[in-house]
Amino acid sequence: MRRKWWRLVLSVLLVGNIATGQKSPDTATGIQGVVTVSPIRPGPTRLGAERSSAPLPNAGFTVATDKGPLASFTTGADGKFRVSLQPGHYVVSMTEQRFPRPCGPFEVDVVAGKMTDVAWNCDTGMR
Repeated sequence: MRRKWWRLVLSVLLVGNIATGQKSPDTATGIQGVVTVSPIRPGPTRLGAERSSAPLPNAGFTVATDKGPLASFTTGADGKFRVSLQPGHYVVSMTEQRFPRPCGPFEVDVVAGKMTDVAWNCDTGMR
């Protein structure tokens, strides 16, 4: 009886060590990034001056394939977003028209096991 008990204890410890010793790989697949708008101030910019831009907060976007819409997401207050998608080619479009010029569409290719980083800019139309 005592021998069976020790076998059970050793088995549990062995399985526990194997389970905790293995790390599962990061298998997130999709797109993540930030959407900005520029310019944010009207008027001319000085030669050599950086173009002023800001994050685009709370903006809705749809993700589509050639078969139609598949997913949607909204940017955070900091303009950042993250959406899980299967590998493939996607077209991302803004769901509302906030600016005189269209924001997107943006094309992106998603690779298996990787979050594709993007940085998209929308034109406010200010001059």
